[in-house]
Amino acid sequence: MKRDTYIKMIDFFTANSFRSKTIQVVNKLITGIVFVSYPCFLAYLLWKKDSFLLKGILVPLISFIILTIIRKIINAPRPYEVFNTKAVIQKETLGKSFPSRHVFSIFIIASTYYAVLDIKTFGIVVAILGCLLAITRVLIGVHFTKDVIAGAICGIISGIIGFWII
Repeated sequence: MKRDTYIKMIDFFTANSFRSKTIQVVNKLITGIVFVSYPCFLAYLLWKKDSFLLKGILVPLISFIILTIIRKIINAPRPYEVFNTKAVIQKETLGKSFPSRHVFSIFIIASTYYAVLDIKTFGIVVAILGCLLAITRVLIGVHFTKDVIAGAICGIISGIIGFWII
């Protein structure tokens, strides 16, 4: 992404308070829905005494820890750092942009739902929400496109490998 493209994209949202608030609400809403659903999912597995409960905890947890370490090592700058500007949301984090942990988390959760639940629709719906969140994270200026694509791919691959190994 070039600086001019980034600035125009950010300006589109910051120039209008309705657009700015809307994109921020979408970001928080998608994140909130998925991250509230996950403990509910685990509670459901516990209540059903489902043998996948431990896998449903360990695969995302181990994957999240590994991704966090990798991201810290890479320590890629965020768009607002590279272009010396502000994001649509209040964000002061420096580095740790690649891969996107928000997008990774949603896709590992989607993979978990898909692997564990008989109704695959839940995993597919969360993956669609993950795509929307990925777009939102780029539009609000906290990630580059490559960050969110890598986050999604890492989440899916971690789910596949994790559920195959454990």
